[in-house]
Amino acid sequence: MNVIPVLIEAITCSDGVVLVDMQSDNCWLSAILVEGDELPTWLTKGAAVSAVFKESELSIAVNLSGKISLRNRLPCTVQKIECGEIMSVVSLKFGQHLIQSAITTRSAKALELNTGLEVTALIKANEVFLVQSIKNAQAPIPHPHQL
Repeated sequence: MNVIPVLIEAITCSDGVVLVDMQSDNCWLSAILVEGDELPTWLTKGAAVSAVFKESELSIAVNLSGKISLRNRLPCTVQKIECGEIMSVVSLKFGQHLIQSAITTRSAKALELNTGLEVTALIKANEVFLVQSIKNAQAPIPHPHQL
């Protein structure tokens, strides 16, 4: 799992759906959550929490241009590539954080990934879930697919 610290900037609720806008390393991120009966007390504007997402949910783009519906676009630098026969794990530096993407080796080769390459990491907002800071950790907000 990828974990990056974020600061909640805004929370918008409508029809049982919650949009949480956050910042990390001067980059905006969003999470879409399906609201339960009520939000946890720690999920508030100004709270420092962690955004968590799977390696398999992190896509990579090279020279991204044009319009795209993905809200989360993280500027990254490729740090390491571990190629297997079918799958590859690409380690990326986002600000001060190391995150990983699991993509097919075919895709890694087609993108011509190499160490030092500037890329954009892409994550759908509904694939990001939030957890309270480790020092006061409680149960995470359930992922929309788990509800």
